[in-house]
Amino acid sequence: MQYSRLGSSDLQVSRVCLGTMTWGKQNDQADADAQLEYSLNQGINFIDTAEMYAVPPSADTYGKTETILGNWLAKNASKRKELIVASKIAGPGISYIRGGGDITAEAVIQSVDASLQRLQTDYIDLYQLHWPNRTTPHFGKHWPGQVSFTDVDTLKHSNQMLEILQALDTCVKAGKIRYCGLSDDTTWGIAEYLRLSEKYSLPRMVSIQNEFNLLHTKDWPYLVEQCVHSDVAYLPWSPLAGGMLSGKYLNGQRPEGSRWTLTQRNGLFRDTPMSQAAVKEYVDLAASLSMTPCQLALAWVNQVDGVTSTIIGATSMVQLKEDIGAFEHRLSDTQLAAIAAVHQRFPVAF
Repeated sequence: MQYSRLGSSDLQVSRVCLGTMTWGKQNDQADADAQLEYSLNQGINFIDTAEMYAVPPSADTYGKTETILGNWLAKNASKRKELIVASKIAGPGISYIRGGGDITAEAVIQSVDASLQRLQTDYIDLYQLHWPNRTTPHFGKHWPGQVSFTDVDTLKHSNQMLEILQALDTCVKAGKIRYCGLSDDTTWGIAEYLRLSEKYSLPRMVSIQNEFNLLHTKDWPYLVEQCVHSDVAYLPWSPLAGGMLSGKYLNGQRPEGSRWTLTQRNGLFRDTPMSQAAVKEYVDLAASLSMTPCQLALAWVNQVDGVTSTIIGATSMVQLKEDIGAFEHRLSDTQLAAIAAVHQRFPVAF
């Protein structure tokens, strides 16, 4: 396993981050325990969760994933110091989470304490804002005209950001969190948080996790460049496009128990003629290179300049082993050129 520094922090994280959002819905405690043991044995030290999980989110499963991870941590207390545990506070819009309200200072303090209790730990290594208070071009809203930036009250949101940073600072000083990060945010969000941190001597955002895969590369090059030059770790989530890049959803297939048989939310299941055509080409290309489609897609993400660690998730040990094994592949220049040729034909397929 290879490791990279997490942005401007002093943390060294594995190039593979174990995502946990299926725990509590598609996976139970025994499944999670097995995934954790295998992942740690492969050198993975970076675990990502969130208060909102399991996914698809519901009032019944809210907090279950953190609880499952916390149960494992309680049984394996000696391993806690070896892990980089990341969690997230949910943004606005979910009625059963703080009434669907914005992220506020009070919400940060309350959420950190609640996550610590569920995780059964004294500290969270990386605490992230799951999505901003303002609407951003994520979750399928990346086409022109879907988000109106001119309707945003810039000063209001900047002041909210300052309030959030001050609350995070309180948590850092109390030893409850070590570092702070973003998720599903933009170049402006990164820059504004960094500006406020420097101006007011508050905690610095060290990372951002955004949707990124061969079908959905909107962060390249501008946001990734921002991350590199601002020393902010870039953490792709959904590197397999919700499983679509595995090829298992081609031609209308819906394997029993797979994610696309569950509730659709936020336009994440983008089953279009364009995405189907792109996936078919990537599947064929992978076969010609003696790789599985998942190995091709994950190896490609891992080699994108500026990527720090890729967040993977699996519902079975077979999937997990294949996904982790993908990071042992080093794509050659010739292979990368072949992938680029497909990508150039389908630059915005998802």
